[in-house]
Amino acid sequence: MDIRIGIANSPREIAFESSQTAEQVQKIVADALENDAKFVTLEDDKGKIYVVPSVSLSYVEIGSESSRRIGFVA
Repeated sequence: MDIRIGIANSPREIAFESSQTAEQVQKIVADALENDAKFVTLEDDKGKIYVVPSVSLSYVEIGSESSRRIGFVA
């Protein structure tokens, strides 16, 4: 699943693929924001951990769980 995180006052975004489901990612982000947690922590499919300050979140885009096609599209 593709995840993109927009950071306030930054022209770039964090983009990575995760093996977590859309529901898991949504719950992690929602819980952190509702409970005034200082950080949101997500893990990509290679085991890297991303720790983002909650106050810096502009948006979190959760992509579809469908796999990417390989090759040319006719």
